[in-house]
Amino acid sequence: MTNTDWPLWEVFVRSRRGLSHTHAGSLHAPDAEFALRNARDLYTRRGEGVSIWVVPSTAITASSPDEKDPFFEPAADKPYRHPTFYEIPEGVKHL
Repeated sequence: MTNTDWPLWEVFVRSRRGLSHTHAGSLHAPDAEFALRNARDLYTRRGEGVSIWVVPSTAITASSPDEKDPFFEPAADKPYRHPTFYEIPEGVKHL
């Protein structure tokens, strides 16, 4: 298998000050372990990351921006999903 045949992996990195992983980029690798090591070398060279996720691109399913209105329409009729009906305690952070 040549490196042109290697699958594409999406890389997500959590920074030292971050609360969540963000998409950092993509790379080709023969397996998950190799992808993780390459992602570490490519996307956290300055030691800014504390966690890395690598996901095969084929495992990601996304909605189409062209279909955003019909796709998200069912959520509009569920007002209970929005925190307007709840009182937030004073000490709660990151909400």
